[in-house]
Amino acid sequence: MSLLTALMSAALMQTPSPASGPAPDLSWLAGYWLDCSGGREASETWSDPRLGLIVGSAVTVRNGRSGFESAHIGPAPEGGLAYFARPEGAAAVPFRLIESGPQRVVFANPANDFPHRILYQRTGDVLAARIEGADDDETRSAEWTFNKAELNARCPS
Repeated sequence: MSLLTALMSAALMQTPSPASGPAPDLSWLAGYWLDCSGGREASETWSDPRLGLIVGSAVTVRNGRSGFESAHIGPAPEGGLAYFARPEGAAAVPFRLIESGPQRVVFANPANDFPHRILYQRTGDVLAARIEGADDDETRSAEWTFNKAELNARCPS
């Protein structure tokens, strides 16, 4: 076991555990989502749940540059569900499910540099996403307001 894996496992054990019970229904997350605000084009694509696994990808284009992230939501090795983020192809960083409700979910990893929390909430055909945490002792956050869109739709030029 690598040092990083050991540290991540220890951090996840300190994260508050969600209430026991069946895994939440996250089927509301499935689809193609597009945010054309703030001078950027950001899209996320999420699969429907299949045997407890949801797979996602994100692409952001801004100021002539592009970035990507792949992710999945699935069983965590220590039990429960987790969001596994891989920004720009880096090693997966787990965020444990700490809260879920009708069309809302929150994942956390307080040991991660930034973010510490990932939140999604859907209202109709709008998916709000937020990351938050502290970076160099400064609290920060970023938000996206995605609209349901046809697969591979683009923002107007």
